[in-house]
Amino acid sequence: MIHFLYLVGFAFFVSICFGVFATGTPKEKLWYGGKTFLQFLGISLLIAWVLYFIP
Repeated sequence: MIHFLYLVGFAFFVSICFGVFATGTPKEKLWYGGKTFLQFLGISLLIAWVLYFIP
């Protein structure tokens, strides 16, 4: 469970950095940061689920 919390924390802070350094309006930056956060979590959980079944 602690690994998941580390993943969420890492995704959160990296997404904030990506949003701050992105170009565009503040609304576009917020959307980009939120989108990257969800992509970090989604792709990481998908990879973890696939690797769970590989012995």
